[in-house]
Amino acid sequence: MTDTTPLLYYYFTVLILFSVTSTVNSCPPSDRAALLSIKSSLHEQQFGIFKSWTGNDCCHDWYGVSCDQETKRVADINLRGELLAGKSGHMTGTISPSICDLERLSSLTIADWKGISGQIPACITNLPFLRIIDFIGNNLTGTIPRDIGRLKRLTVLNFGDNRLHGQIPGSIVNLTSLMHLDLRGNMISGNVPRYFGRLQMLSRALLSRNLLSGPVPSSFSSIYRLADLDLSLNKLSGGIPSSFGKMAVLATLNLDGNNISGTIPASLLTSSIINLNLSGNSIEGTIPDVFGPRSYFTALDLSHNKLKGRIPSSILQASYIGHLDLSYNHLCGRIPSGSPFDHLEASSFVNNACLCGKPLKSC
Repeated sequence: MTDTTPLLYYYFTVLILFSVTSTVNSCPPSDRAALLSIKSSLHEQQFGIFKSWTGNDCCHDWYGVSCDQETKRVADINLRGELLAGKSGHMTGTISPSICDLERLSSLTIADWKGISGQIPACITNLPFLRIIDFIGNNLTGTIPRDIGRLKRLTVLNFGDNRLHGQIPGSIVNLTSLMHLDLRGNMISGNVPRYFGRLQMLSRALLSRNLLSGPVPSSFSSIYRLADLDLSLNKLSGGIPSSFGKMAVLATLNLDGNNISGTIPASLLTSSIINLNLSGNSIEGTIPDVFGPRSYFTALDLSHNKLKGRIPSSILQASYIGHLDLSYNHLCGRIPSGSPFDHLEASSFVNNACLCGKPLKSC
């Protein structure tokens, strides 16, 4: 009779090694349990993306889930509705607080689903490795977590196009790694935090279409990398900080649709800004006669204000102005001839006090 003990021992050893290896190379049970809890709070049937969330190893072939190669912990969740088969998906439900059990999470995107509601889990501020939070284009309510400033590694914060209310937490100025901030299209009220200038890595600050009030913080001008500042369609008041015209890389400044008063800082017209929109405010005084070779605008909109006087002759010295709108002011006098005025239509000058010359009636 043949002794099978060595052979059985060999197979048993291989089985144990295979089991250990499989466990090491798969996500831990705690991460899998957290993902299944997240799945149970969300409902998507159009593309069936959660059908792949089965089996023990959530690091492989689970749609939108990626793990760190060394730790085998869940590092990225990327569920974006607009990228599926070139169509907009539809997902309902809420974002489960179980997301906070993914202790090594670095990137979290649950965006552009329209039907996801509920609040942003406050415990999200306990995830120290988070670099990206993208919840844009949902139907989230409630407020921005008060302790959001604890996320020192955060580089991208996208809460735009939801229904968030309340104020911008003061702790947001502690996000010293933040590069991109998008809070557009919510119902956020109160003042813009005074010390925004502490966000020295910030390149885009998009805060339009909210209910923000109070002054425009001059501290924005201390952010060297800031290239795009959009505060349009709020209830901001006071004057425009003249220091904005001294910012090295600011290319877009949108302050339209507010209650801003005072005059136009001359520095804005000879700065790095190429898209300047100050329309729909209560800006008074004259247009500064300071245009020159450094004045380059793809769009310059000063319409719907209380500007008076003449169109400055120096505007002909600008190196380029693609679109110019001076309508609905109190301007008077002859419209200069030459570029950019030779390609502008009457709509750029209508409803002023007494402007004349092409493209309006002759003087």
